[in-house]
Amino acid sequence: MQVLVCDVGPRDGLQNEAEALPPDTRAELIDRLAAAGLRRIEAVSFVRADRLPQMADAEDVIERVSRREGVELSGLVLNERGWERFAAAGLDRVNATFAATETFNLRNGNATLSEAVERVDAVLAAAGGTPATVTISCSFGCPFEGPVDPGVVVELAGRFAGRAEVVLADTIGVATPSAVRSLVERARAEGFHGHNTRNTGYANCLAALDAGARVLDASVGGLGGCPFSPRATGNVATEDLVYLLEGEGVETGVDLDALVAVSQWLEGILGRPLEGYFYRARSWP
Repeated sequence: MQVLVCDVGPRDGLQNEAEALPPDTRAELIDRLAAAGLRRIEAVSFVRADRLPQMADAEDVIERVSRREGVELSGLVLNERGWERFAAAGLDRVNATFAATETFNLRNGNATLSEAVERVDAVLAAAGGTPATVTISCSFGCPFEGPVDPGVVVELAGRFAGRAEVVLADTIGVATPSAVRSLVERARAEGFHGHNTRNTGYANCLAALDAGARVLDASVGGLGGCPFSPRATGNVATEDLVYLLEGEGVETGVDLDALVAVSQWLEGILGRPLEGYFYRARSWP
């Protein structure tokens, strides 16, 4: 079995840092991840800088990246304005995202759920043949509304089936394996974006694979969370996930030693230990 591991560290990881890194450093992170064998990297987010200053200067970051054949760079957008910026930047895959609940959409994107869905519809229409992902955040729980009705997520995912790759996101890290297995299977989702907030992220990734997902999001060093959600810490760490998958006989194509070196470099940049475990334990014997 082969799985595509998408590293979202340059976007979802860095957006949760207290200070914004300069474009040169963000571009170098992308280059280092690509050199380690990551075939898809979520590089930037095309959102308002006043709302999320850590993601400012997306275009400058992309200009500094050394593009590699076989490496797909994606960018996150919330609306048509984001799509216009994405298209001008010339990335490979657009990730249009919205939440499964009314309140989270209002707080994160200043839109109702129906308006957020309409925005994604408009982005996909404009994207034409551009490869697209639709990520449904808060698929398992919302920090403002609590548990999410799985039927609502299944209905939302079905709206985009065949038009885009659908990824279900456990944005606040409340899911457990049985819930992930059931919802990924019911929604026929191609991907899963897990957070390890409550230490269930890695088990949830395996459950998503069991249910048929073949794209797993992770963040180098376990960086990230959600700045619009209280206490939503920690993405699944890419190197920890790769170690787990390879140990289970799942091919990722990622050079684990090179990935560890990226986390060690990033630790020096940020000046603190990262949340991941494997880069500190390293390979054995």
